[in-house]
Amino acid sequence: MPQSSSIHVAIIMDGNGRWAARRGLPRVAGHRAGAEAVRRVVEAAPDQGITALTLYAFSADNWKRPPGEVAALMRLFARHLRTETPRLVENGVRLEVVGRRDRLPAPLVAGITAVERATAPGGRLALRLAVDYSARWAIGAGVILPDVDLLIRTGGEQRLSDFLLWEAAYAELYFTDTMWPDFGAADLARALADFRTRQRRFGGLPEAAAG
Repeated sequence: MPQSSSIHVAIIMDGNGRWAARRGLPRVAGHRAGAEAVRRVVEAAPDQGITALTLYAFSADNWKRPPGEVAALMRLFARHLRTETPRLVENGVRLEVVGRRDRLPAPLVAGITAVERATAPGGRLALRLAVDYSARWAIGAGVILPDVDLLIRTGGEQRLSDFLLWEAAYAELYFTDTMWPDFGAADLARALADFRTRQRRFGGLPEAAAG
């Protein structure tokens, strides 16, 4: 398959808690390590031909987790938005947070607004974080994003978990056992190399048969 000049990759970042449990660490340590993986992947993405990257950070169903873990995640989101803004601006990354905001803590909503405003001029990578996101909710609300070319899920699970159901209608799917905190530029490159070997027909015939 020829290399596309514009690729939208979406990633279900799974495995933070299990990564921490295997090391005898609290789950929040896995989330902190996962935040570092986000930085690695965001910095690597443009050089690998990715122009849009959507990351599943917190689903609408994640509110069912223990309150202490949820509160820690919200603080982690807010802190990383604040500390990563200069790096995003420097690297030409435009950040948009998709999902509901009415259930998020007010300081986090303020942080989201600030980073979206600061990174708006970025033209090198369109980065979307899905926070309090549900694809079923998004379809009902008419919140539709660009089509996904490649959807990656880390952590060994093989399901979409209510993520970009409409946008991933013709996405190529790539599942890896690598836990999200261990995922990096080389893992992203392997997923893209696999993607580029696939022939995307969108319901049509293979190129040879069509000719």
